[in-house]
Amino acid sequence: MENKVKAGESNNTMIREFALLGFSGIPNLQWVLFGVFLVAYLIILLGNGIIILITKIDHTLQNPMYFFLGNFSILEICYATTTVPRMLRDIWTKKGNISFLGCATQLCFFLIFGGTECLLLTVMAYDRYVAICNPLHYPLVMNHRVCVQLVAGSWISGLPFEIGQTCQIFSLSFCGSNTINHFFCDVLPILKLACGDTSVNEMLVYILSVVFFMVPFLLVVTSYGKIISNILKISSAKGRAKAFSTCSSHLTVIILFYGTAAITYFQPKSNKSEELEKLLSLFYTILTPMMNPFIYSLRNKDVMVALKKLLPKYLT
Repeated sequence: MENKVKAGESNNTMIREFALLGFSGIPNLQWVLFGVFLVAYLIILLGNGIIILITKIDHTLQNPMYFFLGNFSILEICYATTTVPRMLRDIWTKKGNISFLGCATQLCFFLIFGGTECLLLTVMAYDRYVAICNPLHYPLVMNHRVCVQLVAGSWISGLPFEIGQTCQIFSLSFCGSNTINHFFCDVLPILKLACGDTSVNEMLVYILSVVFFMVPFLLVVTSYGKIISNILKISSAKGRAKAFSTCSSHLTVIILFYGTAAITYFQPKSNKSEELEKLLSLFYTILTPMMNPFIYSLRNKDVMVALKKLLPKYLT
């Protein structure tokens, strides 16, 4: 009887530390991955940093679209910094240990920045909708005060839900294995380690995903539906091309971010592969923040002109 009690106690021992497996399944490529992720992170910092700088100092970029772009670049740096430095440390030290509090903190910031990105992308789509569909009212509707309120709302509105979700997940009991088969503390891999039935918790995760993922996505789709409809009404091909060029960069980022995130979080459980999940996560945690400066600079004439004016100042 005593042995059974002791066994039960040991099985329900509270986990105070997790182990992130990361990419330990491919040991021969660890240093290659370290180099690739380090270069990608430096590109994220440098590329988005330049976007932030030029949107602040170049007088030709002082309008709502570039105000949102500068804030989006700040968000991309924050989003990547939540996961990449920790992943680089784990590869360097060959240890994936992370404390209970450290894991909860990483998840909380990941949710905050992810939710903010969905909302900010929606705000940027609304900005393009007003600019193209109601150009005469654009300066009045998208004045500086409104822009600041929209950005602040994107950052603040989701905080209670994301902090609450983190507290709810880490209030569960964890027993048995403490190994997270991922390169960062993500919701679903953590829930797999919880004791007992987690169906209610998973349902709450999907409800919040609908609120902060699907609803913004549908608003973006609605905005672009009206944008495309208005662009097609423009009689000249040159006018249509000019109108579309102002939103093509944003549309590319939306497809990259929403596409990979949707495949990761909304695919059926039966079809889920943990290795594929990790690979897809790299797209929206590293690839999208890294590609953002290239997408907005190479496909945007105003940004290219601002870059050409900026670089000689710092190179001479």
